[in-house]
Amino acid sequence: MNLTNMTIKEMCTTTERQLFDRKSAKITATAIAVSMIAFANADGGLLAVGIEDDGEITGIDDYTKNINEILRASFDFCQPSIMIETETIDCIDSSGRENHIILIRVPQSGELHANHRDEVFLRIGDRSKKLTFDERLQLMYAKGARYFENEPVYGSGIDDIDMVAVAEYCDKIGYAKSPEEYIKQNKKFIINVGGRQEMSGAAILLFGKNPQLFFERARVRFIRYEGIEAKVGAAMNVVKDVIFEGRILDLVEAAIEFVRGQIKEHTYLGPDAKFVTEPEYPEFVWKELIVNAIAHRDYSIKGTDIQIKMFDDHFTVESPGMLPGIVRLNNMREIHFSRNPKIAGLLHEYEYVREFGEGVDRMYYEMEQAGLPDPEYRIEAFMVYATIRNKKFLEQQISSTPQDTPQDTPQDTPQDKIWEYCREPKSKHEIMEFFGYKDVKNFTRNYLKPLIQAGKLVMTIPDKPKSKKQKYLAKHEE
Repeated sequence: MNLTNMTIKEMCTTTERQLFDRKSAKITATAIAVSMIAFANADGGLLAVGIEDDGEITGIDDYTKNINEILRASFDFCQPSIMIETETIDCIDSSGRENHIILIRVPQSGELHANHRDEVFLRIGDRSKKLTFDERLQLMYAKGARYFENEPVYGSGIDDIDMVAVAEYCDKIGYAKSPEEYIKQNKKFIINVGGRQEMSGAAILLFGKNPQLFFERARVRFIRYEGIEAKVGAAMNVVKDVIFEGRILDLVEAAIEFVRGQIKEHTYLGPDAKFVTEPEYPEFVWKELIVNAIAHRDYSIKGTDIQIKMFDDHFTVESPGMLPGIVRLNNMREIHFSRNPKIAGLLHEYEYVREFGEGVDRMYYEMEQAGLPDPEYRIEAFMVYATIRNKKFLEQQISSTPQDTPQDTPQDTPQDKIWEYCREPKSKHEIMEFFGYKDVKNFTRNYLKPLIQAGKLVMTIPDKPKSKKQKYLAKHEE
């Protein structure tokens, strides 16, 4: 079993980061439990025990009793327990003695973990951050440990529900009873709190007469900028600023209808002498970004709204909340999860929504078919940013690339550049990171496989093509 491809030297010299941390064998079991909890609540990670923070190898052999306590920490001081994997590795310590270090692989968890003091930690960069009460709730909602849409809305009652909207939905799904009965008998829309009845967040957001009375920022804001970046002050370049309010379905329909009118189209004469009209972005893609944001945002975050920002060369949707459940940037094309199942359920009935991530793979395909860059996702401070770019962006990329003199040979293709970079063995991750590729499938299909098939790249472990240690080397003509 190999828990990492890193060498011991790399473990000592690499910067501690989101997925890796060094720990002395002298660390207490309660202290290392904090790191385990932080990793499990985030993206998982690797702990190298027996290496000091400064990279000095002190080993574990002199701390047998403490190591035994460390190995029990995931059971004794993590609630619920975390199922770790361990591996012991031979090493030479800083004193020149034969010694050992122990690697602890902490998996990403779909549960919310706390320590024996009921404190919750989250790995952020190279630190294990202790969460406040509000941050802990947001993490619980993000993981699905609790659903914010099921929480009672203080001061609300059944009089705040628009029964006409409920009736329309009942007709849509073929519910034969009255709208009042649907609200009272289904999905726990009514919650008893201290002897009074309050409506759930889902009931207000889906069927409320005025959802923004209770969720002021549960709205969508569209901002159109002139140019390729937002400017402020005297140079402010906002040309449109529109806010959409109402129930969830209203937000989706109004935002989509408005944005459709903002998408530019390009008409040209096709090869068969017929005019062809192409939008600057595939409709499925920009609609999916908007619907995903409305369906899956974290409505417990009340300080900001969903923002759609349109520039001359790109289109960005900003949605409050972290990625839900165990969805992460590196698995969002395969892992599907709904943060707000009731909201997603209603939008599914109107054929708008899929599980989070279910439409992501198709977005990549649609962008590729249109000859456009892959969608880009990033997360900053409890906000998810999704961006797509149009052909104007590609034109700018070409025009900004330094050009050789007319007498020089044509520019190298991406395959040529990859081949040149692999004069020394490089892993797939190293190649993608160096050239800025983000989509593994697209990179493998369009660049790596063709180079291997053409005999320009060879695998360093040809009998194990899928080995984690696989690297690629440029093959030069004899």
